Amino acid sequence: MKYKKLRVRFAPSPTGQLHLGGARTALFNWLFARKHGGKFLIRIEDTDKLRSKQEFTDQICDSLKWLGLDWDEEIVYQSTRIDLYKSAIEKLLEKGNAYRCFCSKEKIAEERKQAEISGSGYYYSGTCRNLDEKLVQANIKNGQPFSMRISVPEGYTEFDDKIYGNIRVNNKEIDDFIIARTDGNPVYNLVVAIDDNDMKITNIIRGEDHISNTAKQLLIYKALNYPIPEFAHLPMILGPDKKRLSKRHGATGVQEYRDQGYLASALINYLALLGWNPGTEQEIFPPDELIKQFSIERVQKKSAVFDERKLQWMSGQHIYKKSASEILNSIRFNDPDWRKSDDEHYVLKVIELMKERVKSLRDMQEMTGMFFDDPLEYDEKALRKKWKDNTINDLIAKFERSLEKIELWDAEQLEIVLRNLAEREDISAGKIIHPTRLALSGTGSGPSLFDMMVLLGKETCLRRLQKANKILPY
Repeated sequence: MKYKKLRVRFAPSPTGQLHLGGARTALFNWLFARKHGGKFLIRIEDTDKLRSKQEFTDQICDSLKWLGLDWDEEIVYQSTRIDLYKSAIEKLLEKGNAYRCFCSKEKIAEERKQAEISGSGYYYSGTCRNLDEKLVQANIKNGQPFSMRISVPEGYTEFDDKIYGNIRVNNKEIDDFIIARTDGNPVYNLVVAIDDNDMKITNIIRGEDHISNTAKQLLIYKALNYPIPEFAHLPMILGPDKKRLSKRHGATGVQEYRDQGYLASALINYLALLGWNPGTEQEIFPPDELIKQFSIERVQKKSAVFDERKLQWMSGQHIYKKSASEILNSIRFNDPDWRKSDDEHYVLKVIELMKERVKSLRDMQEMTGMFFDDPLEYDEKALRKKWKDNTINDLIAKFERSLEKIELWDAEQLEIVLRNLAEREDISAGKIIHPTRLALSGTGSGPSLFDMMVLLGKETCLRRLQKANKILPY
């Protein structure tokens, strides 16, 4: 499908950091805009003065920038548009599409209570809908507080959702909802419709939790003679327990995943596949390929389940495809001083050797320490299994003496020496490989032993073997 002058928006509330659900919504809007040559806009919905904070606005914007979701025009802030909203309310009043409601909170609460007792859903009774204009003006003159309500017409409100298909709502199920509170502040469903029209938004892509709001917003569109945009509502993201993703499932904020060392490209890749299916078996996508492949028609109705292990695997795949220098730059984006005092050529070699074994940049930082510092302790589990008694000390001493004689310190020669010793001792090569790895790295796992030994160098390897042989087993 071709779109002319396509414009989409992402509209977060600055009451917390950008969470994964919001990031996916932003991503799908961004992909849709980039795919069709449209505009991706940002609107900050900061009308909640008590909960909205500038620090969250900054954090949301920083997270979007880190993810690579660049926007095309200046950010719109709802808090600066109150006059626009009030003007729209006046138009609705003039046209008879809205009215002042003088019902007190106590009266509304009593109506709601009675509805609950009777077992029926609560709908505003419409008490003030047809008040005589003289009474309205008298109430205003007497300073009686009032809210503003939309006058919902009879009939049905329907729209074709790009994901969920045709949705039709009987207007009897929509009461005359409030569009401005007694303090004069306009409410969500009003300001969103006004903003989307003013920003010339052509396509609205947002979470399925907004489906119930769409019918109300359509009533405002129609009452103000606004052109109707296309809608697409995204399925929810669930945790492994099939409940809505929340903090109880672990980290949910984009900032947290950045701090944990995930690459932005990996998180983008994973979020894209939460609800969207490319129609192939392919799972690893760089951002530019996601743009080419993305189609809103291929977004599924079924809720997507967040799988931390799948994200970790995907992160590892993205790291493996990066060059060592790209990985180093990414690490230093978060930690500018990491390994600054070490020879960069050596650091890059370490990264190259380790990149197929890590799942995040933090893994890379934590798992490469053995290449820069001698072990201060040894993994207890590996020690019990691989260095059980002093017979290992004899083997390591023999291996050490064999290593001292090597002139060409490369992986091939190191392996030959080790396997020759194993043959002379009539044991498997693993009987030497595992305790050697433990002595050199302090751990029971890692990259190829011989590649690790080459990178560490002869002097370091001999020193660490001698140290371990003196103090092990504990």
